[in-house]
Amino acid sequence: MTDLDTFRNETRTWLEENCPASMRTATPEEEVIWGGRKQEWVNPDSKVWMERMAERGWTVPRWPTEYGGGGLSADEDKILQEELRHINARSPLQSFGIWMLGPALLEFASEEQKKHYLNEIARGEIRWCQGYSEPGYGSDLAGLQTTAEDKGDYYLVNGSKIWTSYADMADWIFCLVRTDKDAPKHEGISFLLFDMESEGVSTSPIQLISGASPFCQTFFDDVKVPKTQLVGELNKGWTIAKRLLQHERQMVSGIGGNSALGGTGTRLEDVAKDYVGEENGRIADPAIRADVCNHRMNDKAFQLTMGRNAEEAKVGTPDGNLASIFKYYGTEQNKRKYEQMLTLMGSQAVGWDGDTFNTRELGTTRQWLRSKANSIEGGTSEVQLNVIAKRVLGLPD
Repeated sequence: MTDLDTFRNETRTWLEENCPASMRTATPEEEVIWGGRKQEWVNPDSKVWMERMAERGWTVPRWPTEYGGGGLSADEDKILQEELRHINARSPLQSFGIWMLGPALLEFASEEQKKHYLNEIARGEIRWCQGYSEPGYGSDLAGLQTTAEDKGDYYLVNGSKIWTSYADMADWIFCLVRTDKDAPKHEGISFLLFDMESEGVSTSPIQLISGASPFCQTFFDDVKVPKTQLVGELNKGWTIAKRLLQHERQMVSGIGGNSALGGTGTRLEDVAKDYVGEENGRIADPAIRADVCNHRMNDKAFQLTMGRNAEEAKVGTPDGNLASIFKYYGTEQNKRKYEQMLTLMGSQAVGWDGDTFNTRELGTTRQWLRSKANSIEGGTSEVQLNVIAKRVLGLPD
Protein backbone atom coordinates (compact mmCIF):
# COMPACT_ATOMS: atom_id res chain seq x y z
CA MET A 1 0.00 0.00 0.00
CA THR A 2 1.40 3.42 -0.97
CA ASP A 3 1.53 6.43 1.31
CA LEU A 4 -1.35 7.99 -0.65
CA ASP A 5 -3.46 4.86 -0.20
CA THR A 6 -2.83 5.03 3.54
CA PHE A 7 -3.73 8.71 3.54
CA ARG A 8 -6.98 7.99 1.69
CA ASN A 9 -7.99 5.25 4.13
CA GLU A 10 -7.18 7.39 7.15
CA THR A 11 -9.01 10.38 5.66
CA ARG A 12 -12.09 8.32 4.82
CA THR A 13 -12.19 6.91 8.36
CA TRP A 14 -11.77 10.33 9.95
CA LEU A 15 -14.51 11.88 7.83
CA GLU A 16 -16.93 9.08 8.61
CA GLU A 17 -16.31 9.56 12.31
CA ASN A 18 -16.30 13.35 12.38
CA CYS A 19 -18.65 14.71 9.71
CA PRO A 20 -22.15 15.11 11.25
CA ALA A 21 -25.02 13.58 9.29
CA SER A 22 -26.66 16.98 8.69
CA MET A 23 -23.42 18.17 7.10
CA ARG A 24 -23.81 15.55 4.36
CA THR A 25 -26.74 17.33 2.73
CA ALA A 26 -27.19 20.27 0.36
CA THR A 27 -26.48 23.59 2.09
CA PRO A 28 -29.43 25.96 2.51
CA GLU A 29 -28.37 29.56 1.96
CA GLU A 30 -29.04 30.46 5.59
CA GLU A 31 -26.63 27.72 6.73
CA VAL A 32 -23.62 28.77 4.65
CA ILE A 33 -20.72 29.41 7.05
CA TRP A 34 -18.64 32.54 6.50
CA GLY A 35 -17.20 32.71 10.02
CA GLY A 36 -16.28 35.89 11.85
CA ARG A 37 -17.71 37.86 14.75
CA LYS A 38 -21.23 38.09 13.32
CA GLN A 39 -21.69 34.43 12.34
CA GLU A 40 -25.05 32.97 13.36
CA TRP A 41 -25.14 29.20 13.80
CA VAL A 42 -28.55 28.22 12.42
CA ASN A 43 -27.51 24.57 12.57
CA PRO A 44 -25.27 23.75 15.59
CA ASP A 45 -23.64 20.96 13.57
CA SER A 46 -22.17 23.61 11.28
CA LYS A 47 -20.06 24.94 14.15
CA VAL A 48 -18.96 21.43 15.14
CA TRP A 49 -17.99 20.62 11.55
CA MET A 50 -16.06 23.85 11.02
CA GLU A 51 -14.17 23.52 14.29
CA ARG A 52 -13.23 19.90 13.65
CA MET A 53 -11.98 20.68 10.15
CA ALA A 54 -10.12 23.77 11.37
CA GLU A 55 -8.43 21.81 14.15
CA ARG A 56 -7.13 19.39 11.55
CA GLY A 57 -6.08 22.25 9.27
CA TRP A 58 -8.48 21.15 6.55
CA THR A 59 -10.33 24.42 6.10
CA VAL A 60 -7.13 25.37 4.22
CA PRO A 61 -5.56 21.97 3.50
CA ARG A 62 -2.50 23.14 1.56
CA TRP A 63 -1.51 26.08 3.75
CA PRO A 64 1.53 25.48 6.00
CA THR A 65 0.69 24.13 9.44
CA GLU A 66 2.24 27.15 11.19
CA TYR A 67 -0.44 29.31 9.55
CA GLY A 68 -3.37 27.09 10.48
CA GLY A 69 -3.27 24.84 7.43
CA GLY A 70 -3.08 21.12 6.96
CA GLY A 71 0.29 21.11 5.22
CA LEU A 72 -1.03 18.68 2.60
CA SER A 73 0.59 18.05 -0.74
CA ALA A 74 -1.38 18.65 -3.94
CA ASP A 75 -2.00 14.90 -4.26
CA GLU A 76 -3.20 14.61 -0.66
CA ASP A 77 -5.50 17.60 -1.08
CA LYS A 78 -6.96 16.02 -4.22
CA ILE A 79 -7.74 12.87 -2.25
CA LEU A 80 -9.29 14.89 0.56
CA GLN A 81 -11.60 16.69 -1.88
CA GLU A 82 -12.58 13.39 -3.49
CA GLU A 83 -13.46 11.89 -0.12
CA LEU A 84 -15.45 14.97 0.88
CA ARG A 85 -17.44 14.71 -2.35
CA HIS A 86 -17.90 10.99 -1.77
CA ILE A 87 -19.91 11.64 1.40
CA ASN A 88 -21.52 14.81 -0.02
CA ALA A 89 -19.93 16.86 2.76
CA ARG A 90 -20.66 20.55 3.01
CA SER A 91 -17.89 23.11 2.83
CA PRO A 92 -16.99 23.79 6.49
CA LEU A 93 -16.09 27.42 5.78
CA GLN A 94 -16.46 29.86 2.90
CA SER A 95 -14.19 32.85 3.06
CA PHE A 96 -12.71 35.62 0.93
CA GLY A 97 -9.82 35.23 3.34
CA ILE A 98 -9.27 31.69 2.10
CA TRP A 99 -9.94 32.27 -1.59
CA MET A 100 -8.30 35.65 -2.17
CA LEU A 101 -6.54 37.38 0.72
CA GLY A 102 -4.83 34.33 2.22
CA PRO A 103 -2.81 33.40 -0.88
CA ALA A 104 -1.74 37.03 -1.27
CA LEU A 105 -0.65 37.23 2.38
CA LEU A 106 1.34 34.01 1.99
CA GLU A 107 3.28 35.70 -0.80
CA PHE A 108 3.60 39.32 0.33
CA ALA A 109 2.92 39.68 4.07
CA SER A 110 5.46 39.86 6.87
CA GLU A 111 5.96 36.79 9.03
CA GLU A 112 4.16 38.47 11.92
CA GLN A 113 1.19 39.32 9.68
CA LYS A 114 1.04 35.77 8.32
CA LYS A 115 0.98 34.14 11.74
CA HIS A 116 -1.66 36.53 13.01
CA TYR A 117 -4.14 36.84 10.15
CA LEU A 118 -3.79 33.46 8.43
CA ASN A 119 -4.47 31.49 11.60
CA GLU A 120 -7.57 33.60 12.27
CA ILE A 121 -8.77 32.99 8.71
CA ALA A 122 -8.19 29.23 8.94
CA ARG A 123 -10.15 29.00 12.21
CA GLY A 124 -13.07 31.02 10.82
CA GLU A 125 -12.56 33.76 13.40
CA ILE A 126 -12.42 36.66 10.96
CA ARG A 127 -14.53 37.52 7.92
CA TRP A 128 -13.08 39.76 5.22
CA CYS A 129 -14.43 42.02 2.52
CA GLN A 130 -12.61 43.55 -0.45
CA GLY A 131 -12.14 47.30 -0.92
CA TYR A 132 -11.22 47.63 -4.59
CA SER A 133 -13.83 49.19 -6.94
CA GLU A 134 -14.83 52.83 -6.53
CA PRO A 135 -17.81 54.91 -7.72
CA GLY A 136 -17.20 56.43 -11.14
CA TYR A 137 -14.26 54.21 -12.08
CA GLY A 138 -15.91 50.91 -13.02
CA SER A 139 -13.27 48.50 -14.31
CA ASP A 140 -10.54 51.14 -14.10
CA LEU A 141 -9.29 49.80 -10.79
CA ALA A 142 -6.04 51.76 -10.92
CA GLY A 143 -8.05 54.99 -11.11
CA LEU A 144 -8.93 54.69 -7.42
CA GLN A 145 -9.12 57.93 -5.43
CA THR A 146 -9.41 56.69 -1.83
CA THR A 147 -6.41 58.22 -0.06
CA ALA A 148 -4.23 57.20 2.87
CA GLU A 149 -2.30 60.15 4.28
CA ASP A 150 0.83 59.53 6.33
CA LYS A 151 0.27 60.83 9.86
CA GLY A 152 3.37 59.45 11.54
CA ASP A 153 2.26 56.31 13.37
CA TYR A 154 -0.81 55.76 11.23
CA TYR A 155 -2.47 56.44 7.88
CA LEU A 156 -5.61 58.58 7.67
CA VAL A 157 -7.95 57.00 5.11
CA ASN A 158 -10.67 58.93 3.27
CA GLY A 159 -12.84 57.91 0.33
CA SER A 160 -15.36 55.25 -0.61
CA LYS A 161 -15.66 51.85 -2.28
CA ILE A 162 -18.52 50.34 -4.27
CA TRP A 163 -19.77 46.76 -4.76
CA THR A 164 -18.07 45.74 -1.52
CA SER A 165 -19.43 42.21 -1.09
CA TYR A 166 -20.86 41.59 2.41
CA ALA A 167 -19.16 44.68 3.84
CA ASP A 168 -21.99 45.02 6.35
CA MET A 169 -21.22 41.51 7.64
CA ALA A 170 -17.42 41.65 7.49
CA ASP A 171 -15.00 42.09 10.39
CA TRP A 172 -12.04 43.45 8.41
CA ILE A 173 -11.36 44.81 4.93
CA PHE A 174 -8.37 44.45 2.60
CA CYS A 175 -8.27 47.77 0.84
CA LEU A 176 -6.42 49.53 -1.99
CA VAL A 177 -5.57 53.15 -1.20
CA ARG A 178 -3.61 55.89 -2.91
CA THR A 179 -0.55 56.88 -0.89
CA ASP A 180 1.18 59.01 -3.54
CA LYS A 181 -1.11 61.34 -5.50
CA ASP A 182 1.69 62.51 -7.80
CA ALA A 183 2.75 59.04 -9.00
CA PRO A 184 1.43 57.47 -12.24
CA LYS A 185 -1.93 55.86 -11.53
CA HIS A 186 -0.61 52.28 -11.40
CA GLU A 187 1.98 53.41 -8.89
CA GLY A 188 1.49 55.18 -5.59
CA ILE A 189 -1.08 52.55 -4.53
CA SER A 190 -0.77 50.64 -1.25
CA PHE A 191 -2.50 47.62 0.29
CA LEU A 192 -3.97 48.09 3.79
CA LEU A 193 -5.84 45.87 6.24
CA PHE A 194 -8.17 47.38 8.84
CA ASP A 195 -11.07 46.65 11.15
CA MET A 196 -14.56 47.48 9.83
CA GLU A 197 -15.47 48.66 13.34
CA SER A 198 -12.85 51.40 13.14
CA GLU A 199 -14.21 54.88 13.79
CA GLY A 200 -15.19 56.50 10.49
CA VAL A 201 -16.14 53.31 8.60
CA SER A 202 -19.76 52.96 7.46
CA THR A 203 -21.63 50.80 4.94
CA SER A 204 -24.82 51.09 2.90
CA PRO A 205 -26.26 47.86 1.35
CA ILE A 206 -27.21 47.90 -2.35
CA GLN A 207 -30.32 45.90 -3.21
CA LEU A 208 -30.08 43.78 -6.36
CA ILE A 209 -32.77 42.72 -8.81
CA SER A 210 -32.73 39.30 -7.13
CA GLY A 211 -33.99 40.91 -3.93
CA ALA A 212 -30.76 40.23 -2.05
CA SER A 213 -28.26 42.84 -0.86
CA PRO A 214 -24.84 41.16 -0.85
CA PHE A 215 -23.12 44.32 -2.11
CA CYS A 216 -22.53 47.58 -0.28
CA GLN A 217 -21.10 51.01 -0.74
CA THR A 218 -18.48 51.57 1.94
CA PHE A 219 -17.38 54.98 3.25
CA PHE A 220 -14.16 55.99 5.01
CA ASP A 221 -14.13 59.29 6.89
CA ASP A 222 -10.82 60.00 8.65
CA VAL A 223 -10.21 56.33 9.45
CA LYS A 224 -6.97 55.78 11.38
CA VAL A 225 -5.05 52.69 10.24
CA PRO A 226 -1.84 51.68 12.09
CA LYS A 227 1.18 51.44 9.81
CA THR A 228 1.72 47.86 10.97
CA GLN A 229 -1.32 46.95 8.85
CA LEU A 230 0.36 47.86 5.56
CA VAL A 231 1.02 44.71 3.52
CA GLY A 232 4.13 44.70 1.36
CA GLU A 233 5.96 47.86 0.40
CA LEU A 234 4.53 51.35 0.47
CA ASN A 235 3.31 52.42 -2.99
CA LYS A 236 3.73 48.86 -4.34
CA GLY A 237 0.19 47.68 -3.70
CA TRP A 238 -0.68 47.31 -7.38
CA THR A 239 1.51 44.21 -7.57
CA ILE A 240 -0.42 42.63 -4.68
CA ALA A 241 -3.74 43.78 -6.19
CA LYS A 242 -3.04 42.05 -9.51
CA ARG A 243 -2.04 38.80 -7.84
CA LEU A 244 -5.11 38.84 -5.62
CA LEU A 245 -7.31 39.42 -8.68
CA GLN A 246 -5.89 36.24 -10.20
CA HIS A 247 -7.00 34.32 -7.11
CA GLU A 248 -10.42 36.00 -7.20
CA ARG A 249 -10.92 35.07 -10.84
CA GLN A 250 -9.94 31.49 -10.12
CA MET A 251 -12.49 31.49 -7.30
CA VAL A 252 -15.30 32.86 -9.50
CA SER A 253 -14.42 30.44 -12.29
CA GLY A 254 -14.78 27.57 -9.81
CA ILE A 255 -18.51 28.29 -9.73
CA GLY A 256 -18.69 27.18 -13.34
CA GLY A 257 -16.51 24.16 -12.65
CA ASN A 258 -19.27 22.69 -10.52
CA SER A 259 -22.18 24.13 -12.46
CA ALA A 260 -24.12 20.89 -12.68
CA LEU A 261 -25.44 21.76 -9.24
CA GLY A 262 -28.23 24.24 -8.76
CA GLY A 263 -28.28 26.96 -6.12
CA THR A 264 -29.96 24.59 -3.68
CA GLY A 265 -27.41 21.82 -4.28
CA THR A 266 -29.63 19.86 -6.68
CA ARG A 267 -28.07 18.16 -9.70
CA LEU A 268 -29.14 19.36 -13.13
CA GLU A 269 -30.16 15.87 -14.21
CA ASP A 270 -32.33 15.44 -11.11
CA VAL A 271 -34.19 18.65 -11.97
CA ALA A 272 -34.74 17.30 -15.48
CA LYS A 273 -36.15 14.03 -14.14
CA ASP A 274 -38.43 15.85 -11.70
CA TYR A 275 -39.88 18.29 -14.22
CA VAL A 276 -39.63 16.38 -17.51
CA GLY A 277 -39.96 12.83 -16.25
CA GLU A 278 -37.77 9.74 -16.38
CA GLU A 279 -37.80 6.32 -17.97
CA ASN A 280 -35.65 3.47 -16.69
CA GLY A 281 -33.64 5.89 -14.56
CA ARG A 282 -32.93 8.25 -17.49
CA ILE A 283 -34.34 11.64 -18.46
CA ALA A 284 -37.40 10.84 -20.55
CA ASP A 285 -36.95 13.44 -23.29
CA PRO A 286 -33.94 12.53 -25.49
CA ALA A 287 -33.31 16.13 -26.59
CA ILE A 288 -33.22 17.40 -23.00
CA ARG A 289 -31.12 14.39 -22.01
CA ALA A 290 -28.61 15.36 -24.68
CA ASP A 291 -28.55 19.00 -23.48
CA VAL A 292 -27.93 17.98 -19.87
CA CYS A 293 -25.28 15.48 -20.93
CA ASN A 294 -23.53 18.12 -23.01
CA HIS A 295 -23.49 20.50 -20.07
CA ARG A 296 -22.06 17.83 -17.78
CA MET A 297 -19.35 16.98 -20.31
CA ASN A 298 -18.38 20.65 -20.48
CA ASP A 299 -18.25 20.70 -16.68
CA LYS A 300 -15.95 17.72 -16.63
CA ALA A 301 -13.71 19.08 -19.37
CA PHE A 302 -13.43 22.37 -17.49
CA GLN A 303 -12.57 20.63 -14.22
CA LEU A 304 -9.92 18.52 -15.94
CA THR A 305 -8.43 21.59 -17.62
CA MET A 306 -8.15 23.42 -14.31
CA GLY A 307 -6.70 20.28 -12.77
CA ARG A 308 -4.10 20.03 -15.51
CA ASN A 309 -3.17 23.66 -14.96
CA ALA A 310 -2.69 22.97 -11.25
CA GLU A 311 -0.43 20.02 -12.04
CA GLU A 312 1.64 22.09 -14.50
CA ALA A 313 2.01 24.82 -11.89
CA LYS A 314 3.90 22.36 -9.67
CA VAL A 315 6.86 22.34 -12.04
CA GLY A 316 6.79 25.92 -13.29
CA THR A 317 5.50 29.42 -12.75
CA PRO A 318 1.71 29.56 -13.13
CA ASP A 319 0.46 31.53 -16.13
CA GLY A 320 -1.54 34.36 -14.57
CA ASN A 321 -3.40 34.98 -17.82
CA LEU A 322 -5.09 31.59 -17.51
CA ALA A 323 -7.11 33.01 -14.63
CA SER A 324 -8.86 35.28 -17.14
CA ILE A 325 -9.64 32.31 -19.41
CA PHE A 326 -10.98 30.25 -16.52
CA LYS A 327 -12.95 33.16 -15.10
CA TYR A 328 -14.62 33.91 -18.43
CA TYR A 329 -15.49 30.29 -19.22
CA GLY A 330 -16.60 29.46 -15.69
CA THR A 331 -18.86 32.52 -15.66
CA GLU A 332 -20.53 31.56 -18.93
CA GLN A 333 -20.89 27.93 -17.86
CA ASN A 334 -22.63 28.96 -14.65
CA LYS A 335 -25.00 31.28 -16.50
CA ARG A 336 -25.83 28.52 -18.99
CA LYS A 337 -26.67 26.20 -16.11
CA TYR A 338 -29.30 28.53 -14.73
CA GLU A 339 -30.76 29.11 -18.18
CA GLN A 340 -31.18 25.32 -18.42
CA MET A 341 -32.69 25.17 -14.95
CA LEU A 342 -35.31 27.74 -15.94
CA THR A 343 -36.08 25.90 -19.16
CA LEU A 344 -36.57 22.62 -17.29
CA MET A 345 -38.81 24.11 -14.61
CA GLY A 346 -40.91 26.09 -17.07
CA SER A 347 -43.43 28.45 -15.45
CA GLN A 348 -42.46 27.12 -12.00
CA ALA A 349 -39.13 28.92 -12.38
CA VAL A 350 -40.57 32.39 -12.77
CA GLY A 351 -42.29 32.71 -9.39
CA TRP A 352 -41.16 35.16 -6.74
CA ASP A 353 -43.23 34.11 -3.76
CA GLY A 354 -46.37 32.20 -2.83
CA ASP A 355 -47.23 28.65 -1.79
CA THR A 356 -47.53 27.45 -5.40
CA PHE A 357 -43.72 27.44 -5.65
CA ASN A 358 -41.40 25.27 -3.60
CA THR A 359 -38.08 26.29 -2.02
CA ARG A 360 -36.00 24.98 -4.90
CA GLU A 361 -38.05 26.87 -7.49
CA LEU A 362 -37.90 30.16 -5.61
CA GLY A 363 -34.19 29.68 -5.00
CA THR A 364 -33.50 28.94 -8.66
CA THR A 365 -35.25 32.13 -9.79
CA ARG A 366 -33.08 34.22 -7.50
CA GLN A 367 -29.89 32.35 -8.34
CA TRP A 368 -30.60 32.82 -12.06
CA LEU A 369 -30.80 36.56 -11.53
CA ARG A 370 -27.72 36.48 -9.30
CA SER A 371 -25.71 34.56 -11.92
CA LYS A 372 -25.77 37.62 -14.18
CA ALA A 373 -23.40 39.35 -11.77
CA ASN A 374 -20.78 36.63 -12.40
CA SER A 375 -19.86 38.42 -15.62
CA ILE A 376 -19.15 41.63 -13.67
CA GLU A 377 -17.54 40.60 -10.36
CA GLY A 378 -13.85 39.78 -10.32
CA GLY A 379 -13.38 41.81 -13.49
CA THR A 380 -16.00 42.05 -16.22
CA SER A 381 -16.17 39.56 -19.06
CA GLU A 382 -15.10 42.38 -21.39
CA VAL A 383 -11.94 42.92 -19.31
CA GLN A 384 -11.18 39.18 -19.38
CA LEU A 385 -11.61 39.07 -23.15
CA ASN A 386 -9.25 42.03 -23.51
CA VAL A 387 -6.64 40.24 -21.38
CA ILE A 388 -7.01 37.08 -23.46
CA ALA A 389 -6.81 39.02 -26.74
CA LYS A 390 -3.70 40.99 -25.79
CA ARG A 391 -1.71 38.68 -23.53
CA VAL A 392 -2.68 35.23 -24.77
CA LEU A 393 -3.47 35.69 -28.47
CA GLY A 394 -1.11 38.63 -28.97
CA LEU A 395 -3.67 40.64 -30.93
CA PRO A 396 -2.98 44.36 -31.55
CA ASP A 397 -4.78 47.08 -29.59
